[in-house]
Amino acid sequence: MAVVQIKLPHHRYEILIEPGVLGQVGSRLREIMPHDRCGVVADRSVWDRHGETLREGLVSSDYEPVLATLEPGESSKSLGVVEEVHGAFFDAHLERRSPIVALGGGVAGDIAGFVAATHLRGVPFVQCPTTLLAMVDSSVGGKTGVNVPQGKNLLGAFHQPILVAADPLVLSTLPEREFRCGLAECIKHAVIRDPGLFEFMGGRMSEIKALSTDVLVELIRRNVEIKADVVMEDERESGVRAHLNLGHTYGHAIEACAGYGRVLHGEAVALGMVAAMRTAIEFGICPAHLEQELVELLEAAGLPVKMELPALEELESAMRMDKKVAGDRLRLVLPRRIGEVEIRDDVPEEAVRAGWDAIRS
Repeated sequence: MAVVQIKLPHHRYEILIEPGVLGQVGSRLREIMPHDRCGVVADRSVWDRHGETLREGLVSSDYEPVLATLEPGESSKSLGVVEEVHGAFFDAHLERRSPIVALGGGVAGDIAGFVAATHLRGVPFVQCPTTLLAMVDSSVGGKTGVNVPQGKNLLGAFHQPILVAADPLVLSTLPEREFRCGLAECIKHAVIRDPGLFEFMGGRMSEIKALSTDVLVELIRRNVEIKADVVMEDERESGVRAHLNLGHTYGHAIEACAGYGRVLHGEAVALGMVAAMRTAIEFGICPAHLEQELVELLEAAGLPVKMELPALEELESAMRMDKKVAGDRLRLVLPRRIGEVEIRDDVPEEAVRAGWDAIRS
C-alpha cells in the first residue's frame, strides 16, 4: 500500500492507494469518524459493479448506509441533482457527524463533496474514486463543483475529505476511453512539476495501458504526491494551485462549446495542453520542440491532439467565462519547459489563436 498524507493548517487526512482498499473503507472510517449512519453518493453504473464491496465493508463496520445514486455522466453535475441528494439525506435524518461517502468518478465526487459542504452547513465526507482521473486529480484537494448553463464548475466549495481510498483493482472495469482521460491528467502533472514522471510514462506506457497493478500503484502515487504538494502549498487556489489548470482554459471552452459529455474532460485537457504549449511557443517562453514531445506522449496514451472545432468567436466567448479571468483578462497557464509552468495575463490574441490553430483538424 502507498499512503500519501495531506497536512493543512486546519485539517489532515490520508490518501490510501492499495489493491482491495475499497472493501476496507468501512473499517478505516470507523477509526476516524464513528457513527451509526452514513450517506453514499454513487454513480449508478459504478454501484452496480462495485457497490456491494463498499456496502459490505460499511455494514460490517456497523454503518447503516443511505444510498443516493446518480445517472452516469456530466449531466448529473447540476443543482437539481444536488437538491435531490440533499432531500434523500434529509429524509434519512443524517446528522452533522454522519459522513458522506462518494463512490465513482469526478462527477460523483463533486456532487458528494458539494452536498457534504452544504448539508447542515457541512458534514464529513470520504472519496472512493473509481476512475484514474478522479484518483489522481479530483478526489484530492477538496475542490467541489457543479455546472450551470454559463459554464463548468462555476458553483462549488472547498471542502476537504477526511479520507481518500483509491483501489487500482476497480480500474479493470473502467471503459478504455475513461482510462485514457485519466492519463491526460497524469501527463498534465508531469508537464507542470515532474519531468521524471513524463519520462516514466513514456517508458512504461504499455504496462500502464495493460493495467499492471504495481505500475498503476506507482503511477497513482507519484501523481497524488504532486497534487498533494500543490494543495498543501495553496489550498484555495490563490497561487501555485492554479498551475493545475494547465490546458483547462482551452479545455473547458471545448467542453462548453461541444456540449458536456460529448468531449470528455480528459480529452479536452489533452487538447488544451497542446493548445497551451503552442501558445507558449508563439509567446516566446517555451522551446518549439516540446510540442512534438507532448503530442507523442498524448498519442501514445491514445488521447486526441486535434479535433473539429466551432468558430473562433464561439470558443473565445467560452474562454471568457473561465473562472481564472480577472479584470476581463485571460489568465493562462503556460509551459516553459517540461516540469515548469507559469501564469500569464499578458498573452496577445495572436498567440491565443495560434493555440486554437494547433488543435483544429
